[in-house]
Amino acid sequence: MLELAILGFLADGPLHGYELRRRIAHLSGHTRPVSDGSLYPAINRLVTAGLLDRRTEPGASAARRHTLSLTDAGRADLVRRLREPADLDISDGARFFTVLAFLSQLPDVADQHAVLRRRLAFLEEPASFFHDFRDGDRPLAAEDIEDPYRRGMLTIARATSRAERAWLREALGE
Repeated sequence: MLELAILGFLADGPLHGYELRRRIAHLSGHTRPVSDGSLYPAINRLVTAGLLDRRTEPGASAARRHTLSLTDAGRADLVRRLREPADLDISDGARFFTVLAFLSQLPDVADQHAVLRRRLAFLEEPASFFHDFRDGDRPLAAEDIEDPYRRGMLTIARATSRAERAWLREALGE
């Protein structure tokens, strides 16, 4: 997802590494901080692959700054990643939000809607954090659970899923 975020933010225009890191950190939130140890190797892989261009500019002080921009190959790779997200990118909420943040970079609305339909189909499948294995691995609903914290987890997840499904249907014009 880090590489997708790099490509996505650079699709909006060239950025210095520090500004790119800041934007990615805001997108991923405090639960998934972006370290220099993961960001800069990812940038280097994308530069080596020809997906990014790195230009050195003089900095405000003696230090030089690197400006990153998307190449044509990088834009094509971004579109491919958005058009064909992995199953995990659809099922994991944080990963899906990264896809969603850049989905407008897909030029074809039909392709955008295909991604949204995949997420909606995933959300409409019965799911639970907890299962009753005595009853054939049946997912448990909040009402089935006595523990107040586990019940809270399911109540929150149900409300979030309901809101997301409503938004997806609205976005798809259903």
